[in-house]
Amino acid sequence: MIELSELIRDLRKELTTALAEGTGEVLRFELGPVELEATVAVDRDASAGGKVRFWVVEANGTGRLAQSQTQRITLTLQPKLVAPDGTARTAWIAGDEVDRER
Repeated sequence: MIELSELIRDLRKELTTALAEGTGEVLRFELGPVELEATVAVDRDASAGGKVRFWVVEANGTGRLAQSQTQRITLTLQPKLVAPDGTARTAWIAGDEVDRER
């Protein structure tokens, strides 16, 4: 299982790559809301100062799930490009189609 924060971090990297590859392209796409749905296991560390962690679960996950509650969550992310001065603007992406991409 991976932590939800890692899933979002990897999604950010993929979107950043698509953004960079779209620079200078004639046809680009405005990046709108990104919806992410995942089944997560919620664990709380019992130690002092323990924290809650959200683990993304595979459909066939076993073992660790027996000790955790699972929840289905949907996140709607609103990606923006933020300049060093703090101003935000809409992101535009482009790129080539990848094999088996729909």
